Amino acid sequence: MTRRYLDQRLRLSLLRAVDAVEAHGSLLKASAALGISQPALTKNLQELEDILQLRLFDRHSRGVIPTAGGRVFVQATRRILADVRRLEEDLDQLANPSSGTVALGALPVAASGVLPGVLARLKTAHPDIKLRLEQGRTTDLLPLLASGEIDLIVGRLYEPAMPDGFRREPLWSEPISILARSEHPMFSETVSVDSLRRYDLVLPTVSQRVGQEIEHLLAMLGLEPTAPLRSSSYGFIREMLHATDSLSIMPRLMMLGDLLRGTLRIASLPIPAPDRPAGLILPRDRELPPAARAFVQCLRSYIREIVTRGVASTATGDRATEKSDATLAEDEP
Repeated sequence: MTRRYLDQRLRLSLLRAVDAVEAHGSLLKASAALGISQPALTKNLQELEDILQLRLFDRHSRGVIPTAGGRVFVQATRRILADVRRLEEDLDQLANPSSGTVALGALPVAASGVLPGVLARLKTAHPDIKLRLEQGRTTDLLPLLASGEIDLIVGRLYEPAMPDGFRREPLWSEPISILARSEHPMFSETVSVDSLRRYDLVLPTVSQRVGQEIEHLLAMLGLEPTAPLRSSSYGFIREMLHATDSLSIMPRLMMLGDLLRGTLRIASLPIPAPDRPAGLILPRDRELPPAARAFVQCLRSYIREIVTRGVASTATGDRATEKSDATLAEDEP
């Protein structure tokens, strides 16, 4: 077999080129993202394919898709680029021990709910720590966690269809809840299904899994509106809740800031809401860097605060709290 001499011939610029092409699915978009011309990018890909003796992408009318060999090379490329990025961050931390970077993956509800409060704590306690944030679904973020591109994932913990090698630690519960402005007339009486039917609903347009959970709770309550107002804008829903007598049904921590400020309230459900554990997804095969451990410490502290204020609850009761406290003590420098 002909030697490829990859250790002598590969350059980081070629790796960045193939990473960008796969990410954007288009030579034009990838060249714009890299700040080079499309002919220069095409030349880089041709050089790389010559080195590898392998076709990396198939061209089609809508752009490019990786071949089987291309997918293998892209995965390896991202691990290499993640290691280089981590090396740069480690060198920065050597120069300034109180600095560092947290590479964080966040699911949408966590990003709009608990994350702002946690980052405010992190900024106060560790002002030199930087953040790289990737927001997406669990299926989008797990490959980044596996390759080392991110350190950890924060958000809803769904049971994997089969073992995936990651460690999941529940910290809090974020049940689907009914939210309304704090002066809403329904709070002057006992909340019942009949009283809920008197008000319009404004519902979030969210991912399929969360949407199914919302629809499930609507069915359990017997609230099946023919044409509820739906929006993908949390800002719009928030304004509707504050300005009208509309109700919303969503994971309660999506509106955590308003719940803590007291402008929105949670309506007591006439039926038990299914538990929705949330917390951390962590790699099993590598330790968290110091900056990520500092982030986790701030997260646990913030969760304890919102649990104490009655806005959230621990996902698995006292045992989860004890585990978190024990792990927190281990994480402290």
